[in-house]
Amino acid sequence: MQSDDEEEGPVCRLSHPAHPHTLSYRTGGKPPSGCFASGKEMTFCDAFYYLCKTCDVEFHDRCHMSPRKMTHPFHPQHPLVFSVLNHKTMIIYECNLHEYYDEGFTPQSGIPDHGNVFETCTWCGGNLKDYSFFYRCSICNFCLDPPCSKIFPLPTIPNPKSHHHSLFFLPRPLLLPCDACGLVEKKNPSYTCLQCNYIVHESCIDLPRIIKITRHPHRLFYRPFLSPTLSSSCRLCYKTVDIKYGQYSCNHEDCSYVAHSKCSTHTTVWDGSELEWEPEESVETEEDVAPFKRVGDDLIIHFCHEHHLRLDKYNGVRDAEKQCQACTLHIDSRDFYNCVQCDYFLHEVCANLPRKLDHALHNHPLVLDPSPPQEYSFLSVGCSVCSRAFTGFRYKCCKDGCGEESRRQFQVDVRCILVPDYFTHKSHEHPLFIPISTGEAMIFCASCERRCAGYYLQCTLCDFAICYECATIPNKLHNKYDVHQPLSLCYGDVSDETYWCEVCEEEIDQREWFYTCNKPCITIHRSCLFGSFAYMKPGYTFHYNRSLSVKVVSNTSNTRPICHHCGFRCSSSVYLELSTETHMCSFSCLTFLM
Repeated sequence: MQSDDEEEGPVCRLSHPAHPHTLSYRTGGKPPSGCFASGKEMTFCDAFYYLCKTCDVEFHDRCHMSPRKMTHPFHPQHPLVFSVLNHKTMIIYECNLHEYYDEGFTPQSGIPDHGNVFETCTWCGGNLKDYSFFYRCSICNFCLDPPCSKIFPLPTIPNPKSHHHSLFFLPRPLLLPCDACGLVEKKNPSYTCLQCNYIVHESCIDLPRIIKITRHPHRLFYRPFLSPTLSSSCRLCYKTVDIKYGQYSCNHEDCSYVAHSKCSTHTTVWDGSELEWEPEESVETEEDVAPFKRVGDDLIIHFCHEHHLRLDKYNGVRDAEKQCQACTLHIDSRDFYNCVQCDYFLHEVCANLPRKLDHALHNHPLVLDPSPPQEYSFLSVGCSVCSRAFTGFRYKCCKDGCGEESRRQFQVDVRCILVPDYFTHKSHEHPLFIPISTGEAMIFCASCERRCAGYYLQCTLCDFAICYECATIPNKLHNKYDVHQPLSLCYGDVSDETYWCEVCEEEIDQREWFYTCNKPCITIHRSCLFGSFAYMKPGYTFHYNRSLSVKVVSNTSNTRPICHHCGFRCSSSVYLELSTETHMCSFSCLTFLM
């Protein structure tokens, strides 16, 4: 029986993986015999330390993670020693944590790195020069970088979820495709069943059997292989599906939806819920998500407005200055709903937006919120997808606890929500799709050339990518600079002519996107039309930093106001007004005022 000051702890890393020893907690903070990893001289300590009775060694808290010597499952034949590489002399030294952290560490002997033997991790192939220390076997020249040295897979998994036999750890990097996902991942520990010639990644052993993702309306079922009739491309990454390996597919008749295992269970696609024993939820009726009720011919009551709305035909003379309450863009040639009692307008498309939907941009259901925020901050006003400030309708995540880690609730504006998850943009010849973003690759937008740090659209056939801010700007729009016809967006078509911006009067770089009209010829920088708050509806008032009242004002007069901070004239379609004499052209200028 264990005493009150002794509890079972983690595995001792000196023990052999086939016969592991367990460390015990001991109160007192400082190991009496000295820490095996750092030496007696280490002074930092917590309220307890670790003891291995079998190996007769003691560790400070956290020091047991990096002992001076260990027996690792990736190389169980010989012990691995904590080593440091001198990048100038290319000499390897064996030391402990105390020597490693000691600024005066000057070892007297070392091992030359002849022929770059120790440049890469033997397990994953990573560059050891990216780390300050690593573990090495002096007999086999086997090396592990710090991330790999912290992976300790179980030697045996007796009752795996995905297989009917026990699985045994394979102490070699897997150079063959995993039977569950079809990928080759050297960093991922693998297990095997020799009876069945079955090899699987550790992370693929417990793949869920039934899942639901927001990118497809039906449940998906895991299949160890697929019928040749379902051979197609993955509907999430649009790469070829190899039917020999496990995938997810739809069971519904006449539905050929197929997706890779890794794509289907990615954290940005799947919410982590296993549905094998869960009853299938009843499909929501149209009445549950319908945004309005019809009360007459071309007359509706929308859930976001108290008055009746009438469907009208667009008239350029009468309706050019009207703005949609949902997307904040001007009413254009399409039909729109017009309030019979007040100035409230909705595009027909925006009026039909459902109150609840599943969307490829998020792994939880979204609900429609028509109310603009009363206080400005990047967390409350900015779209999570394109980062633009907006005051129109927004879709918010309805899952409890979602966004707690980032302290920001997921919300997306109407412009981004209307982008299909697979379509062809006018700036590119191939179809685009919403990729499964991992954040590992450096992706740059083909339009603005900024890094796509979050959400973006990618080509299915080439390296073309575009951010949502660029993908959702309108192809045509009405503007005060041209009352004859809408301005059209040009996608970098270079000609021999020289174009000048009507707003800033500077030359236009034709390799960049800009707006133009031919009767008469007018050209305008895209940035001069879309400032930092072009999607904030005029008349909207908010509080900045809970005290300063700020109003969004339409910039339609012949004389543009001068920004109080930068001294330049406000060029965007709207500007911020703090008082009758204080104007701001952008949010960056507004922040300098505080």
